[in-house]
Amino acid sequence: MRLADRVSRVKGSVTLAMTTRAAELRAAGVDVINMSVGEPDFPTPAHIVEAAQQAIADGYTRYTPGAGLPQLRQAGATMLARDNGMEATAEQVIISNGGKHPLFNACMALFQQGDEVIIFAPYWVSFPEFVNFAHADPIVVNTDPDLNFEPLFDELEDRITPRTKGIIMNSPSNPTGGVWRREAVQQIIALARKHDLWLFADECYEALVYNGPFVSAAVIDPRYEKILTFQSCSKTYAMTGWRIGYMAGPVELVKAMSRLQGQSTSCPNSIAQMAAVAALTGDQSVVGEMKAAFDRRRKLILERLTAIPGLQCREPGGAFYVFPDVSELFGKSVDGRKLSTPEDVTEYFLTEANVVTVSGEWFGDNRSIRFSYAVSDEDIITATERITAAVARLN
Repeated sequence: MRLADRVSRVKGSVTLAMTTRAAELRAAGVDVINMSVGEPDFPTPAHIVEAAQQAIADGYTRYTPGAGLPQLRQAGATMLARDNGMEATAEQVIISNGGKHPLFNACMALFQQGDEVIIFAPYWVSFPEFVNFAHADPIVVNTDPDLNFEPLFDELEDRITPRTKGIIMNSPSNPTGGVWRREAVQQIIALARKHDLWLFADECYEALVYNGPFVSAAVIDPRYEKILTFQSCSKTYAMTGWRIGYMAGPVELVKAMSRLQGQSTSCPNSIAQMAAVAALTGDQSVVGEMKAAFDRRRKLILERLTAIPGLQCREPGGAFYVFPDVSELFGKSVDGRKLSTPEDVTEYFLTEANVVTVSGEWFGDNRSIRFSYAVSDEDIITATERITAAVARLN
């Protein structure tokens, strides 16, 4: 079979692959703890589920406008004003099929062959693939692990060329949980302004910031019209399977993305859109309750991972991930099996401890691995006990 060249430019999602592997192990009777999955383990709040059930009863089972239901576009604008202090109209908001979709569509609308787009390592696995799919070139800039994984700004300025068309930032970060300081975001915006670049601000974890208030990039400099704000219902409201995400940006870009969306997916799911209206405009106390649980788990997993010899774990300021440096385990072995890479460590933890994690190599980092603490306290305790025992067997 001869496939189009674009297929070879794009890698599969390793996080979905690890989730599949965990499911296969469970089906085979293995007592596996999956700490690879990037989704809340809570049920979708009841009032959101009820809104979906009511939508079915009321007949919201037809196509919607390609850019989303008007009431949901307005709800997105209302949420941005309420929670972020951001001024946006409904016409500046597009509703898409999950948080990935508007990021993908924006790349397809703005970038093309010959363009360069800067991303920061460690990066979410999909960022370089979105850029690759647009036939542009992802340019990786490293970050400082000791400073919230903020960019190395000297390196960043050196990598900007006449071909650079955009920057993709993600704070709070997947995979690190790092939350950039306001000063770092201001510096990014200043560079974007200087070089007339699009700035993608993926802020889908903004509701999960633990050590202070979150400030959106578009609020820091509301006059710069090339800042795009990406949001999702998935993480904030435990709605990963409902597949509703949205973006706020210039009306002209929203219209262009709507044309692309109309010819690819027609529109987001109508019932999920009505559920998302309830999520964005309804009772927000459930968000605080989930955040409090994640914060407790964050402290628990930090305490337990930092006690394991060979794991250096920095405190994440947001999201529900920790990204420990495991390079002190490189060179160690057991039963003739030597660990040399993060991939080796994740495979060792899987086979010897029945704990699923994700290698940092997939995120552009060759020293670390990612744990999701979107699991129960009991699973965190059991998983870290197993890993402690597995590390103790290494020589």
